[in-house]
Amino acid sequence: MLYIPPHFRETDTAILQAEIQRIGFCTLTTIGAAGPLISHVPVMLDRSVGPFGQLRCHIARANPQWRDSDFSKSAVAVFMGPDTYVSPSWYPSKIEHGKAVPTWNYVAICARGHIEVFDDRDALHAHVGELSDRHEAAFPEPWHVGDAPADYMERQIRGIVGFRFTIEALEGKLKLSQNRSEADRGSVAAALSASSDPKARDVGAMMDSLHKR
Repeated sequence: MLYIPPHFRETDTAILQAEIQRIGFCTLTTIGAAGPLISHVPVMLDRSVGPFGQLRCHIARANPQWRDSDFSKSAVAVFMGPDTYVSPSWYPSKIEHGKAVPTWNYVAICARGHIEVFDDRDALHAHVGELSDRHEAAFPEPWHVGDAPADYMERQIRGIVGFRFTIEALEGKLKLSQNRSEADRGSVAAALSASSDPKARDVGAMMDSLHKR
């Protein structure tokens, strides 16, 4: 289980799914005979499967995770959103009483469920196509699977194995200064939004969005 103090728990499935789609990349952990097996993979989320959705991803066929995992046991996919350091000097309350220490604001989502392995050529080809189409969509001249020579693409497809990860539990931790006063939260959000670090600005924007909900 993910440790989540009540202040920081997010239970809205739609918000968590939207963040998973935005991040699009996770740390995938399964259990094998010798202990945890871990891969870092881009994913697609299909919201239409079950109450929480299904993740589709792939790993290299040479990666032993697909052979050595016990898929009767739950797998875990962890999605890390933006994160940043928070200075106590940003709290107005520090001037009043000095009771402030540094901390870290961040977003983390933990999905638990069971994995089905697939290596059907057509299914893998479709998966790679949807994954690349999603990430290429923002480019002026998007690359498509069909742009590569057919024989080259076939070799690439033979070199991967697909996972369908049906989510059975979804936990979200949005640690965005909810345990601080409104004045402290506003000051932190303003400081982060003015930062030169894009991750800090992203956290500041999320703090503003959370405050408006």
